[in-house]
Amino acid sequence: MLMTDLIAKKRDGGELSTEEIRFVINDYVHGKIADYQMSAMCMAILFRGMTDRETLDLTMAMVHSGDVVDLSSIKGVKADKHSTGGVGDKTSLILCPMVAACGLRVAKMSGRGLGHTGGTLDKLESFTGYNISIGEKRFIDNVNRIGLSLIGQTADIVPADKKLYALRDVTGTVPSIPLIASSIMSKKLASGADIIVLDVKCGNGAFMKNEKQAWELARSLTRIGKLAGKKCAAVITDMNQPLGRAVGNALEVKEAISVLQGETKGDLLELCLTLGGCMLIGADITEEMEDAQKMLQEAIDSGAALDKLAQLVSAQDGDAQAVYDTSRLPLAPVQLEVPSKISGYLSHIECEKVGLISMHLGGGRATKEDKIDLSVGLVLNKKVGDHVESGESLGTIHAQTMESAQEAAQLLRDCCTFSNAPVEPPKLIKDIIV
Repeated sequence: MLMTDLIAKKRDGGELSTEEIRFVINDYVHGKIADYQMSAMCMAILFRGMTDRETLDLTMAMVHSGDVVDLSSIKGVKADKHSTGGVGDKTSLILCPMVAACGLRVAKMSGRGLGHTGGTLDKLESFTGYNISIGEKRFIDNVNRIGLSLIGQTADIVPADKKLYALRDVTGTVPSIPLIASSIMSKKLASGADIIVLDVKCGNGAFMKNEKQAWELARSLTRIGKLAGKKCAAVITDMNQPLGRAVGNALEVKEAISVLQGETKGDLLELCLTLGGCMLIGADITEEMEDAQKMLQEAIDSGAALDKLAQLVSAQDGDAQAVYDTSRLPLAPVQLEVPSKISGYLSHIECEKVGLISMHLGGGRATKEDKIDLSVGLVLNKKVGDHVESGESLGTIHAQTMESAQEAAQLLRDCCTFSNAPVEPPKLIKDIIV
């Protein structure tokens, strides 16, 4: 086969065969296909798209470009969750302990934050000593013993995606549904779970800016999962404002703990109950969402879910006492309230810019090599639909210096738009695709 012929075939709207797709991925991973040729193929896919069969073949070729995790020695049904990324998204810290307390097994490989979106691994490292690299045997042993483990992805999982993602990032070929879907699902399928639940964000703080794009991606993701023999569901959720109130690693951990303690309600809990409900239904533990959510709420009310988080942290060498005493988590030296200069109803928040505030305070990365400050970030005191009086606090900045806190305070004010008339809060759950 010649790569030039395959590029031309896709450019002209042709359908690549299973063998042709395997050839492209295998030879690209092994350096036999140049970046400029793969760039041309990605651009052809961006413009011409792929059929469901092509997208599945691309996904599976990427899965088999490296190691596939064997979870067969884990007793019970294994569940995994993926989020397309958002501001204030700390759902894994709540969801995984909740569903583990209900009998599901969660063997999850997570990533670090980059840009304005946070990473689960960074949040977990807010617990002093938490080890994200415990090795496969200990990973599996922990899941069998306590029901869950969250670690970092190894370098040998889906190497094709690492090469392709870096290439797409610099060639303007990121916004392609088949390429996005195969990137996400190749990692999920290689991680070995039986049930995959996907949180597809849409809005000004998400990659998918509108509901139509999010629906197309969600449909592609679930289709790939089902064709690959997995139980799969996708929840399309609003990201026109941060999820919950905290943005920043240790601050988000504190908020997650507050939810598990039963103290914090609202959108964050609603999302975790919905995602968890999809998992329990997929595992045939219950058939109805209402029953599933009651089970999950009971795991919170009984303290079982909070205890599961402590067991997870302890099993991976972290300070489990911080689960019960959050004063042991990192704390920035400066806390600054941000008084509003306007009275009215909060009608809009520039969600992505709120994430960038935390990043510029030191809580996020511009590149993968950057070190982050786990203690900094912000906590919103008002969300869309709330009435605000002039002088009332919009949020609290957590920073290393007063100068950086004051800069962040002005940026937060700039993110907020007000209305004289009451504003309806955005609906969090847009759709569920099964």
